[in-house]
Formats: sequence, structure tokens, C-alpha cells
Amino acid sequence: MHQKPSVSLIRATSYEREALRESLVTLLEPFGGMAAFVKKGDRVLLKPNLLTGSRPTKECTTRVELVYEVAQMVIEVGGKPFLGDSPAFGSAKGVALANGYYPVLQELNLPISEFHGKRYQTVNESFNHLLLSKEVMEADVVINLPKVKSHGQLTLTLGVKNLFGCVPGKMKAWWHMEAGKDANRFGEMLVETARAINPNLTILDGIIGHEGNGPSGGEPRPLGILAAASDVFALDRAMVEILNVSPHQVPTVAASQRLGVCPELAAIEFPQLSPDLLKIEDWRLPDKLMPIDFAMPRVIKSTFKHLYIRFLKEPMSAYGKR
Repeated sequence: MHQKPSVSLIRATSYEREALRESLVTLLEPFGGMAAFVKKGDRVLLKPNLLTGSRPTKECTTRVELVYEVAQMVIEVGGKPFLGDSPAFGSAKGVALANGYYPVLQELNLPISEFHGKRYQTVNESFNHLLLSKEVMEADVVINLPKVKSHGQLTLTLGVKNLFGCVPGKMKAWWHMEAGKDANRFGEMLVETARAINPNLTILDGIIGHEGNGPSGGEPRPLGILAAASDVFALDRAMVEILNVSPHQVPTVAASQRLGVCPELAAIEFPQLSPDLLKIEDWRLPDKLMPIDFAMPRVIKSTFKHLYIRFLKEPMSAYGKR
């Protein structure tokens, strides 16, 4: 029998070390704790949301405290955590340091991995030229650590969108262009990326979210929520319910429903709190939605156009198959 997807939702208001640790233990309890996801010797990729070296004060990146506690929990069950992301500009290491990650990386001896692209077969024919990061696909366990944010192009970004960071930087910029006129196609590409990566666990940081004109121009908003699930689509579906946003308004959630990977709300189990107990009536969405390729400077656009027209015309074999 197919198991019902389960989303653990709890109230959490503090990033303070002991309190956060306690929250995370409670959050993962219904699943059997971190040991249910990580076995001894597993290489565990932690994928926070690291925007390009933006000021961390605006709460638009995953808090370093969360990464620290999750890494600790992984180490305690015998896993080997490493950090990875693929910022569109700059290196993962540079961006992590700009976001105050240095002390944690040092203390836990956490390596940072720069992502490199490799072609992987995706489920959906129209996305077969999707490049994903080899480092992600070869990790034993992927723990996705997104932040709750309003987003000027995708309305809201949650668990699914955070996995776009597993697409190498240049490829990412190309997708912004290729699907940039079409939020539906962009949403489907993000869903296919999430489906291909299939993270073992997503822990969403909603202790303080980022509302309004995100991903970085909005304002911090205390939500007091932590969410976790092994089904990233179920988690995102629960979160739009909490934020009182229609699934159709969020291209990633709408696409996951169209592609049949998003469970109905009624089909999701909530072993802790249910979404209706956490509802927020006045979450601010962006003032207006921008086209998806809006974020790319013109000169980069033209460079990528040449690069990728070539890239798409070359035969598949040039890139090797898995």
C-alpha cells in the first residue's frame, strides 16, 4: 500500500542554539529522527538557500544556525555532511562566507562543494537537456534547507525552488532565459529538477521568513514555523495553505499539481500541527510579478544565447550519458 506523505509542522521562534536543537528533534520525531534518513558513513549534502552574497540581515538566506544544528545531527548519527550550492554569480564558498558561515564551517570541519554539471536523464522528455550537479546526484543523502520567501517572479519560493541551486550556475542563467517568458514552463522545469534530485529530507526555515518583494528586496517576517517532510511537494503544498496563497498562484506548486506529483491536501498526514492551526492571513506577496528572465543583465543574456544555441544543437553524445 502506498504510504501517505507526511509533513511535520511545529511552532519554533528561536534560532538560539539549544532551543533550535530541541525544535529540530521534535520536528523529526514523527519520522524516527535523523537516523531514519542518514546511515553511518553516508555522504550528506546540505543544500541551504544561499543567495549571491547578499546582506544576511534581511533574512533572505537560510540561517547559519539551522545549517549548524542539522549538520551536528547528521554527524551524531555517523553521516558526513558537506555544504553545496550553485549561486548564479560568485562561488558557493564566497557566498557562504559573505553570509557568515565561516565559524560553522570551521568548527564542524564542513567542506563546501562547488557544483559541476553533468547530464542526467529526467523523467520528462521536454527537459532532457537538463544539467544537474554531479555532486548532488552522487551524494548518498540530500537534505534540502530552504527559507520561506516571497518571490518577484515565482510568487513564493519554498522547498522545490531551493533545489534549483543544484543546477550549475551557467545552466541556471540559461533556464532563466529559455523559460523566462513562461512561468508555467519554468515551474515545470523546477518540478522536474526537484523530482530528479528527489531530496531525502526537506527542512524549511519559517522561523523568520522574507515577505514582500523577495527574493532579496522584501522584509523579514517572523512566522514561527519549522516544517519537514521527505516529500518536498507535499511540504510546499502545506506551506501555501499556511500562507493563505492559492496553489495556482505559485508556479512551482501549480506545475507539481499539473504533473501529478503534488498530493491533495486531504491526502497529507500532519503528525504534529495541521496547517489550519498555523494560518497567516496577511502574508505579503510581491507588489507585482516580473518576467523570469528579468534578473539577468542584458550582456549576459546575449552571451548565453550564443553559448546555448550551440549547446542545444550539439548531439547528446557530446555530453555523455549517465
